[in-house]
Amino acid sequence: MSITSADICQAADCLQGFVGFNGKSGKHIVRFSEDSFGMDVADTSITPASEFVWQTVDNELMILKRELIQLLLDQNINDRLAVTEPLLAYMRRRDLPEIQAQRVRQ
Repeated sequence: MSITSADICQAADCLQGFVGFNGKSGKHIVRFSEDSFGMDVADTSITPASEFVWQTVDNELMILKRELIQLLLDQNINDRLAVTEPLLAYMRRRDLPEIQAQRVRQ
């Protein structure tokens, strides 16, 4: 089965959980409820995982950042995050440039 960039983008959009930046530890953490972060994570830094992995380039384009996906993978909870094979294949293919896409937010 071949994996297309559309498959990879769809897999990124299906990621579960919320990512927040913990100021005390200086690390991003993942929780599965927005209210489970506590006082160490500012409300403004809590982002759905499916949005966290995308970085805005300009008003129209976004990049699917391997560095941000790796932060999620480092948490070792792939099943809970809903990390699927297209994203894992994207992470293995470091020889290919990061995907740039025009995204429509729903």
